Amino acid sequence: MAAKLKKGDRVVVLAGKDKGKEGEIAQVLPKAGKAVVDGLNIAIRHQKQTQTNQGGRQPKAMPIDLSNLALLDANGKATRVGFRMEGDQKVRFAKTTGDVI
Repeated sequence: MAAKLKKGDRVVVLAGKDKGKEGEIAQVLPKAGKAVVDGLNIAIRHQKQTQTNQGGRQPKAMPIDLSNLALLDANGKATRVGFRMEGDQKVRFAKTTGDVI
């Protein structure tokens, strides 16, 4: 199945402690059905010191389930994603506006 949300998409969180906040997808984990969004779902992780990293308590963005994310359309509203054929190419489009993503 084609991915409805991809790296670089602007999304809004629908449920959880960061509900209503917006961000950009940094990484998608398709096997787990989750995505990492920059600046959201932050947890403190203890990092061992290395030559390049000082270590200590580091904030880290944790994965959010894809079902709790919605794509933002051109108007800044949450929308669902659909697929359609344009010529011989399959494209994603926003269900609210019909615009190609």
